[in-house]
Amino acid sequence: MNKITVLLADDHTIVRNGIRSILEEFEEIDIVGEAGDGAETVEKVMALGPDIAMIDIAMPVMSGIQATAQISKYHKKTRSLILSMHDNEDYILKSVEAGAHGYLLKDTTKDEMLRAIRTVASGEKYFASSVSNIIIQAYLHSVRHPVPKQKPKLSKKEKAVLKLIIDGLNSREIAEKLDLSARTVDNHRANMMKRLGVKNAVELVRVALDEKLL
Repeated sequence: MNKITVLLADDHTIVRNGIRSILEEFEEIDIVGEAGDGAETVEKVMALGPDIAMIDIAMPVMSGIQATAQISKYHKKTRSLILSMHDNEDYILKSVEAGAHGYLLKDTTKDEMLRAIRTVASGEKYFASSVSNIIIQAYLHSVRHPVPKQKPKLSKKEKAVLKLIIDGLNSREIAEKLDLSARTVDNHRANMMKRLGVKNAVELVRVALDEKLL
């Protein structure tokens, strides 16, 4: 039987010892290392490559959320399972955004801890019921109250160039009207296209008109 390898990350030795004593009861779990801060957690993950990193949020040097983000980005083989005393929405949502595969509270039962480890090790996500409710409520709130899309901001010079592009003038004609070099006009055009995420002048004009940028 392939064992589930686990790294324990918490800045309190007594907490790590407690979790270790619980997990060592299960033959299918192998504790391969421990870490006392966020930076050490990332280093140990890179060195040991555990299946799961059980991570506390409030750790020195680098928080558990920051460590989770680093692991999620640079070592995808390891899945982060947050084990924290914090059940507030901010911590939970930031953990999810950082790439955490699960979130348990420290008052969880031994059975739920094992269930969470098995679930996360299988590639699925596991969130304690109270945590799931917070995530669902935050999602529903975002659907009901979406953040208004902000219009891209253009400088006065860019707006002047854009207006003449809409009028159908080419770079040389725009340069003459605005007393600029053709290269400067092209640079303004390229900057606006990049900022608006378009690939050509036709799309630039369409977006400018749709978004009422002038």
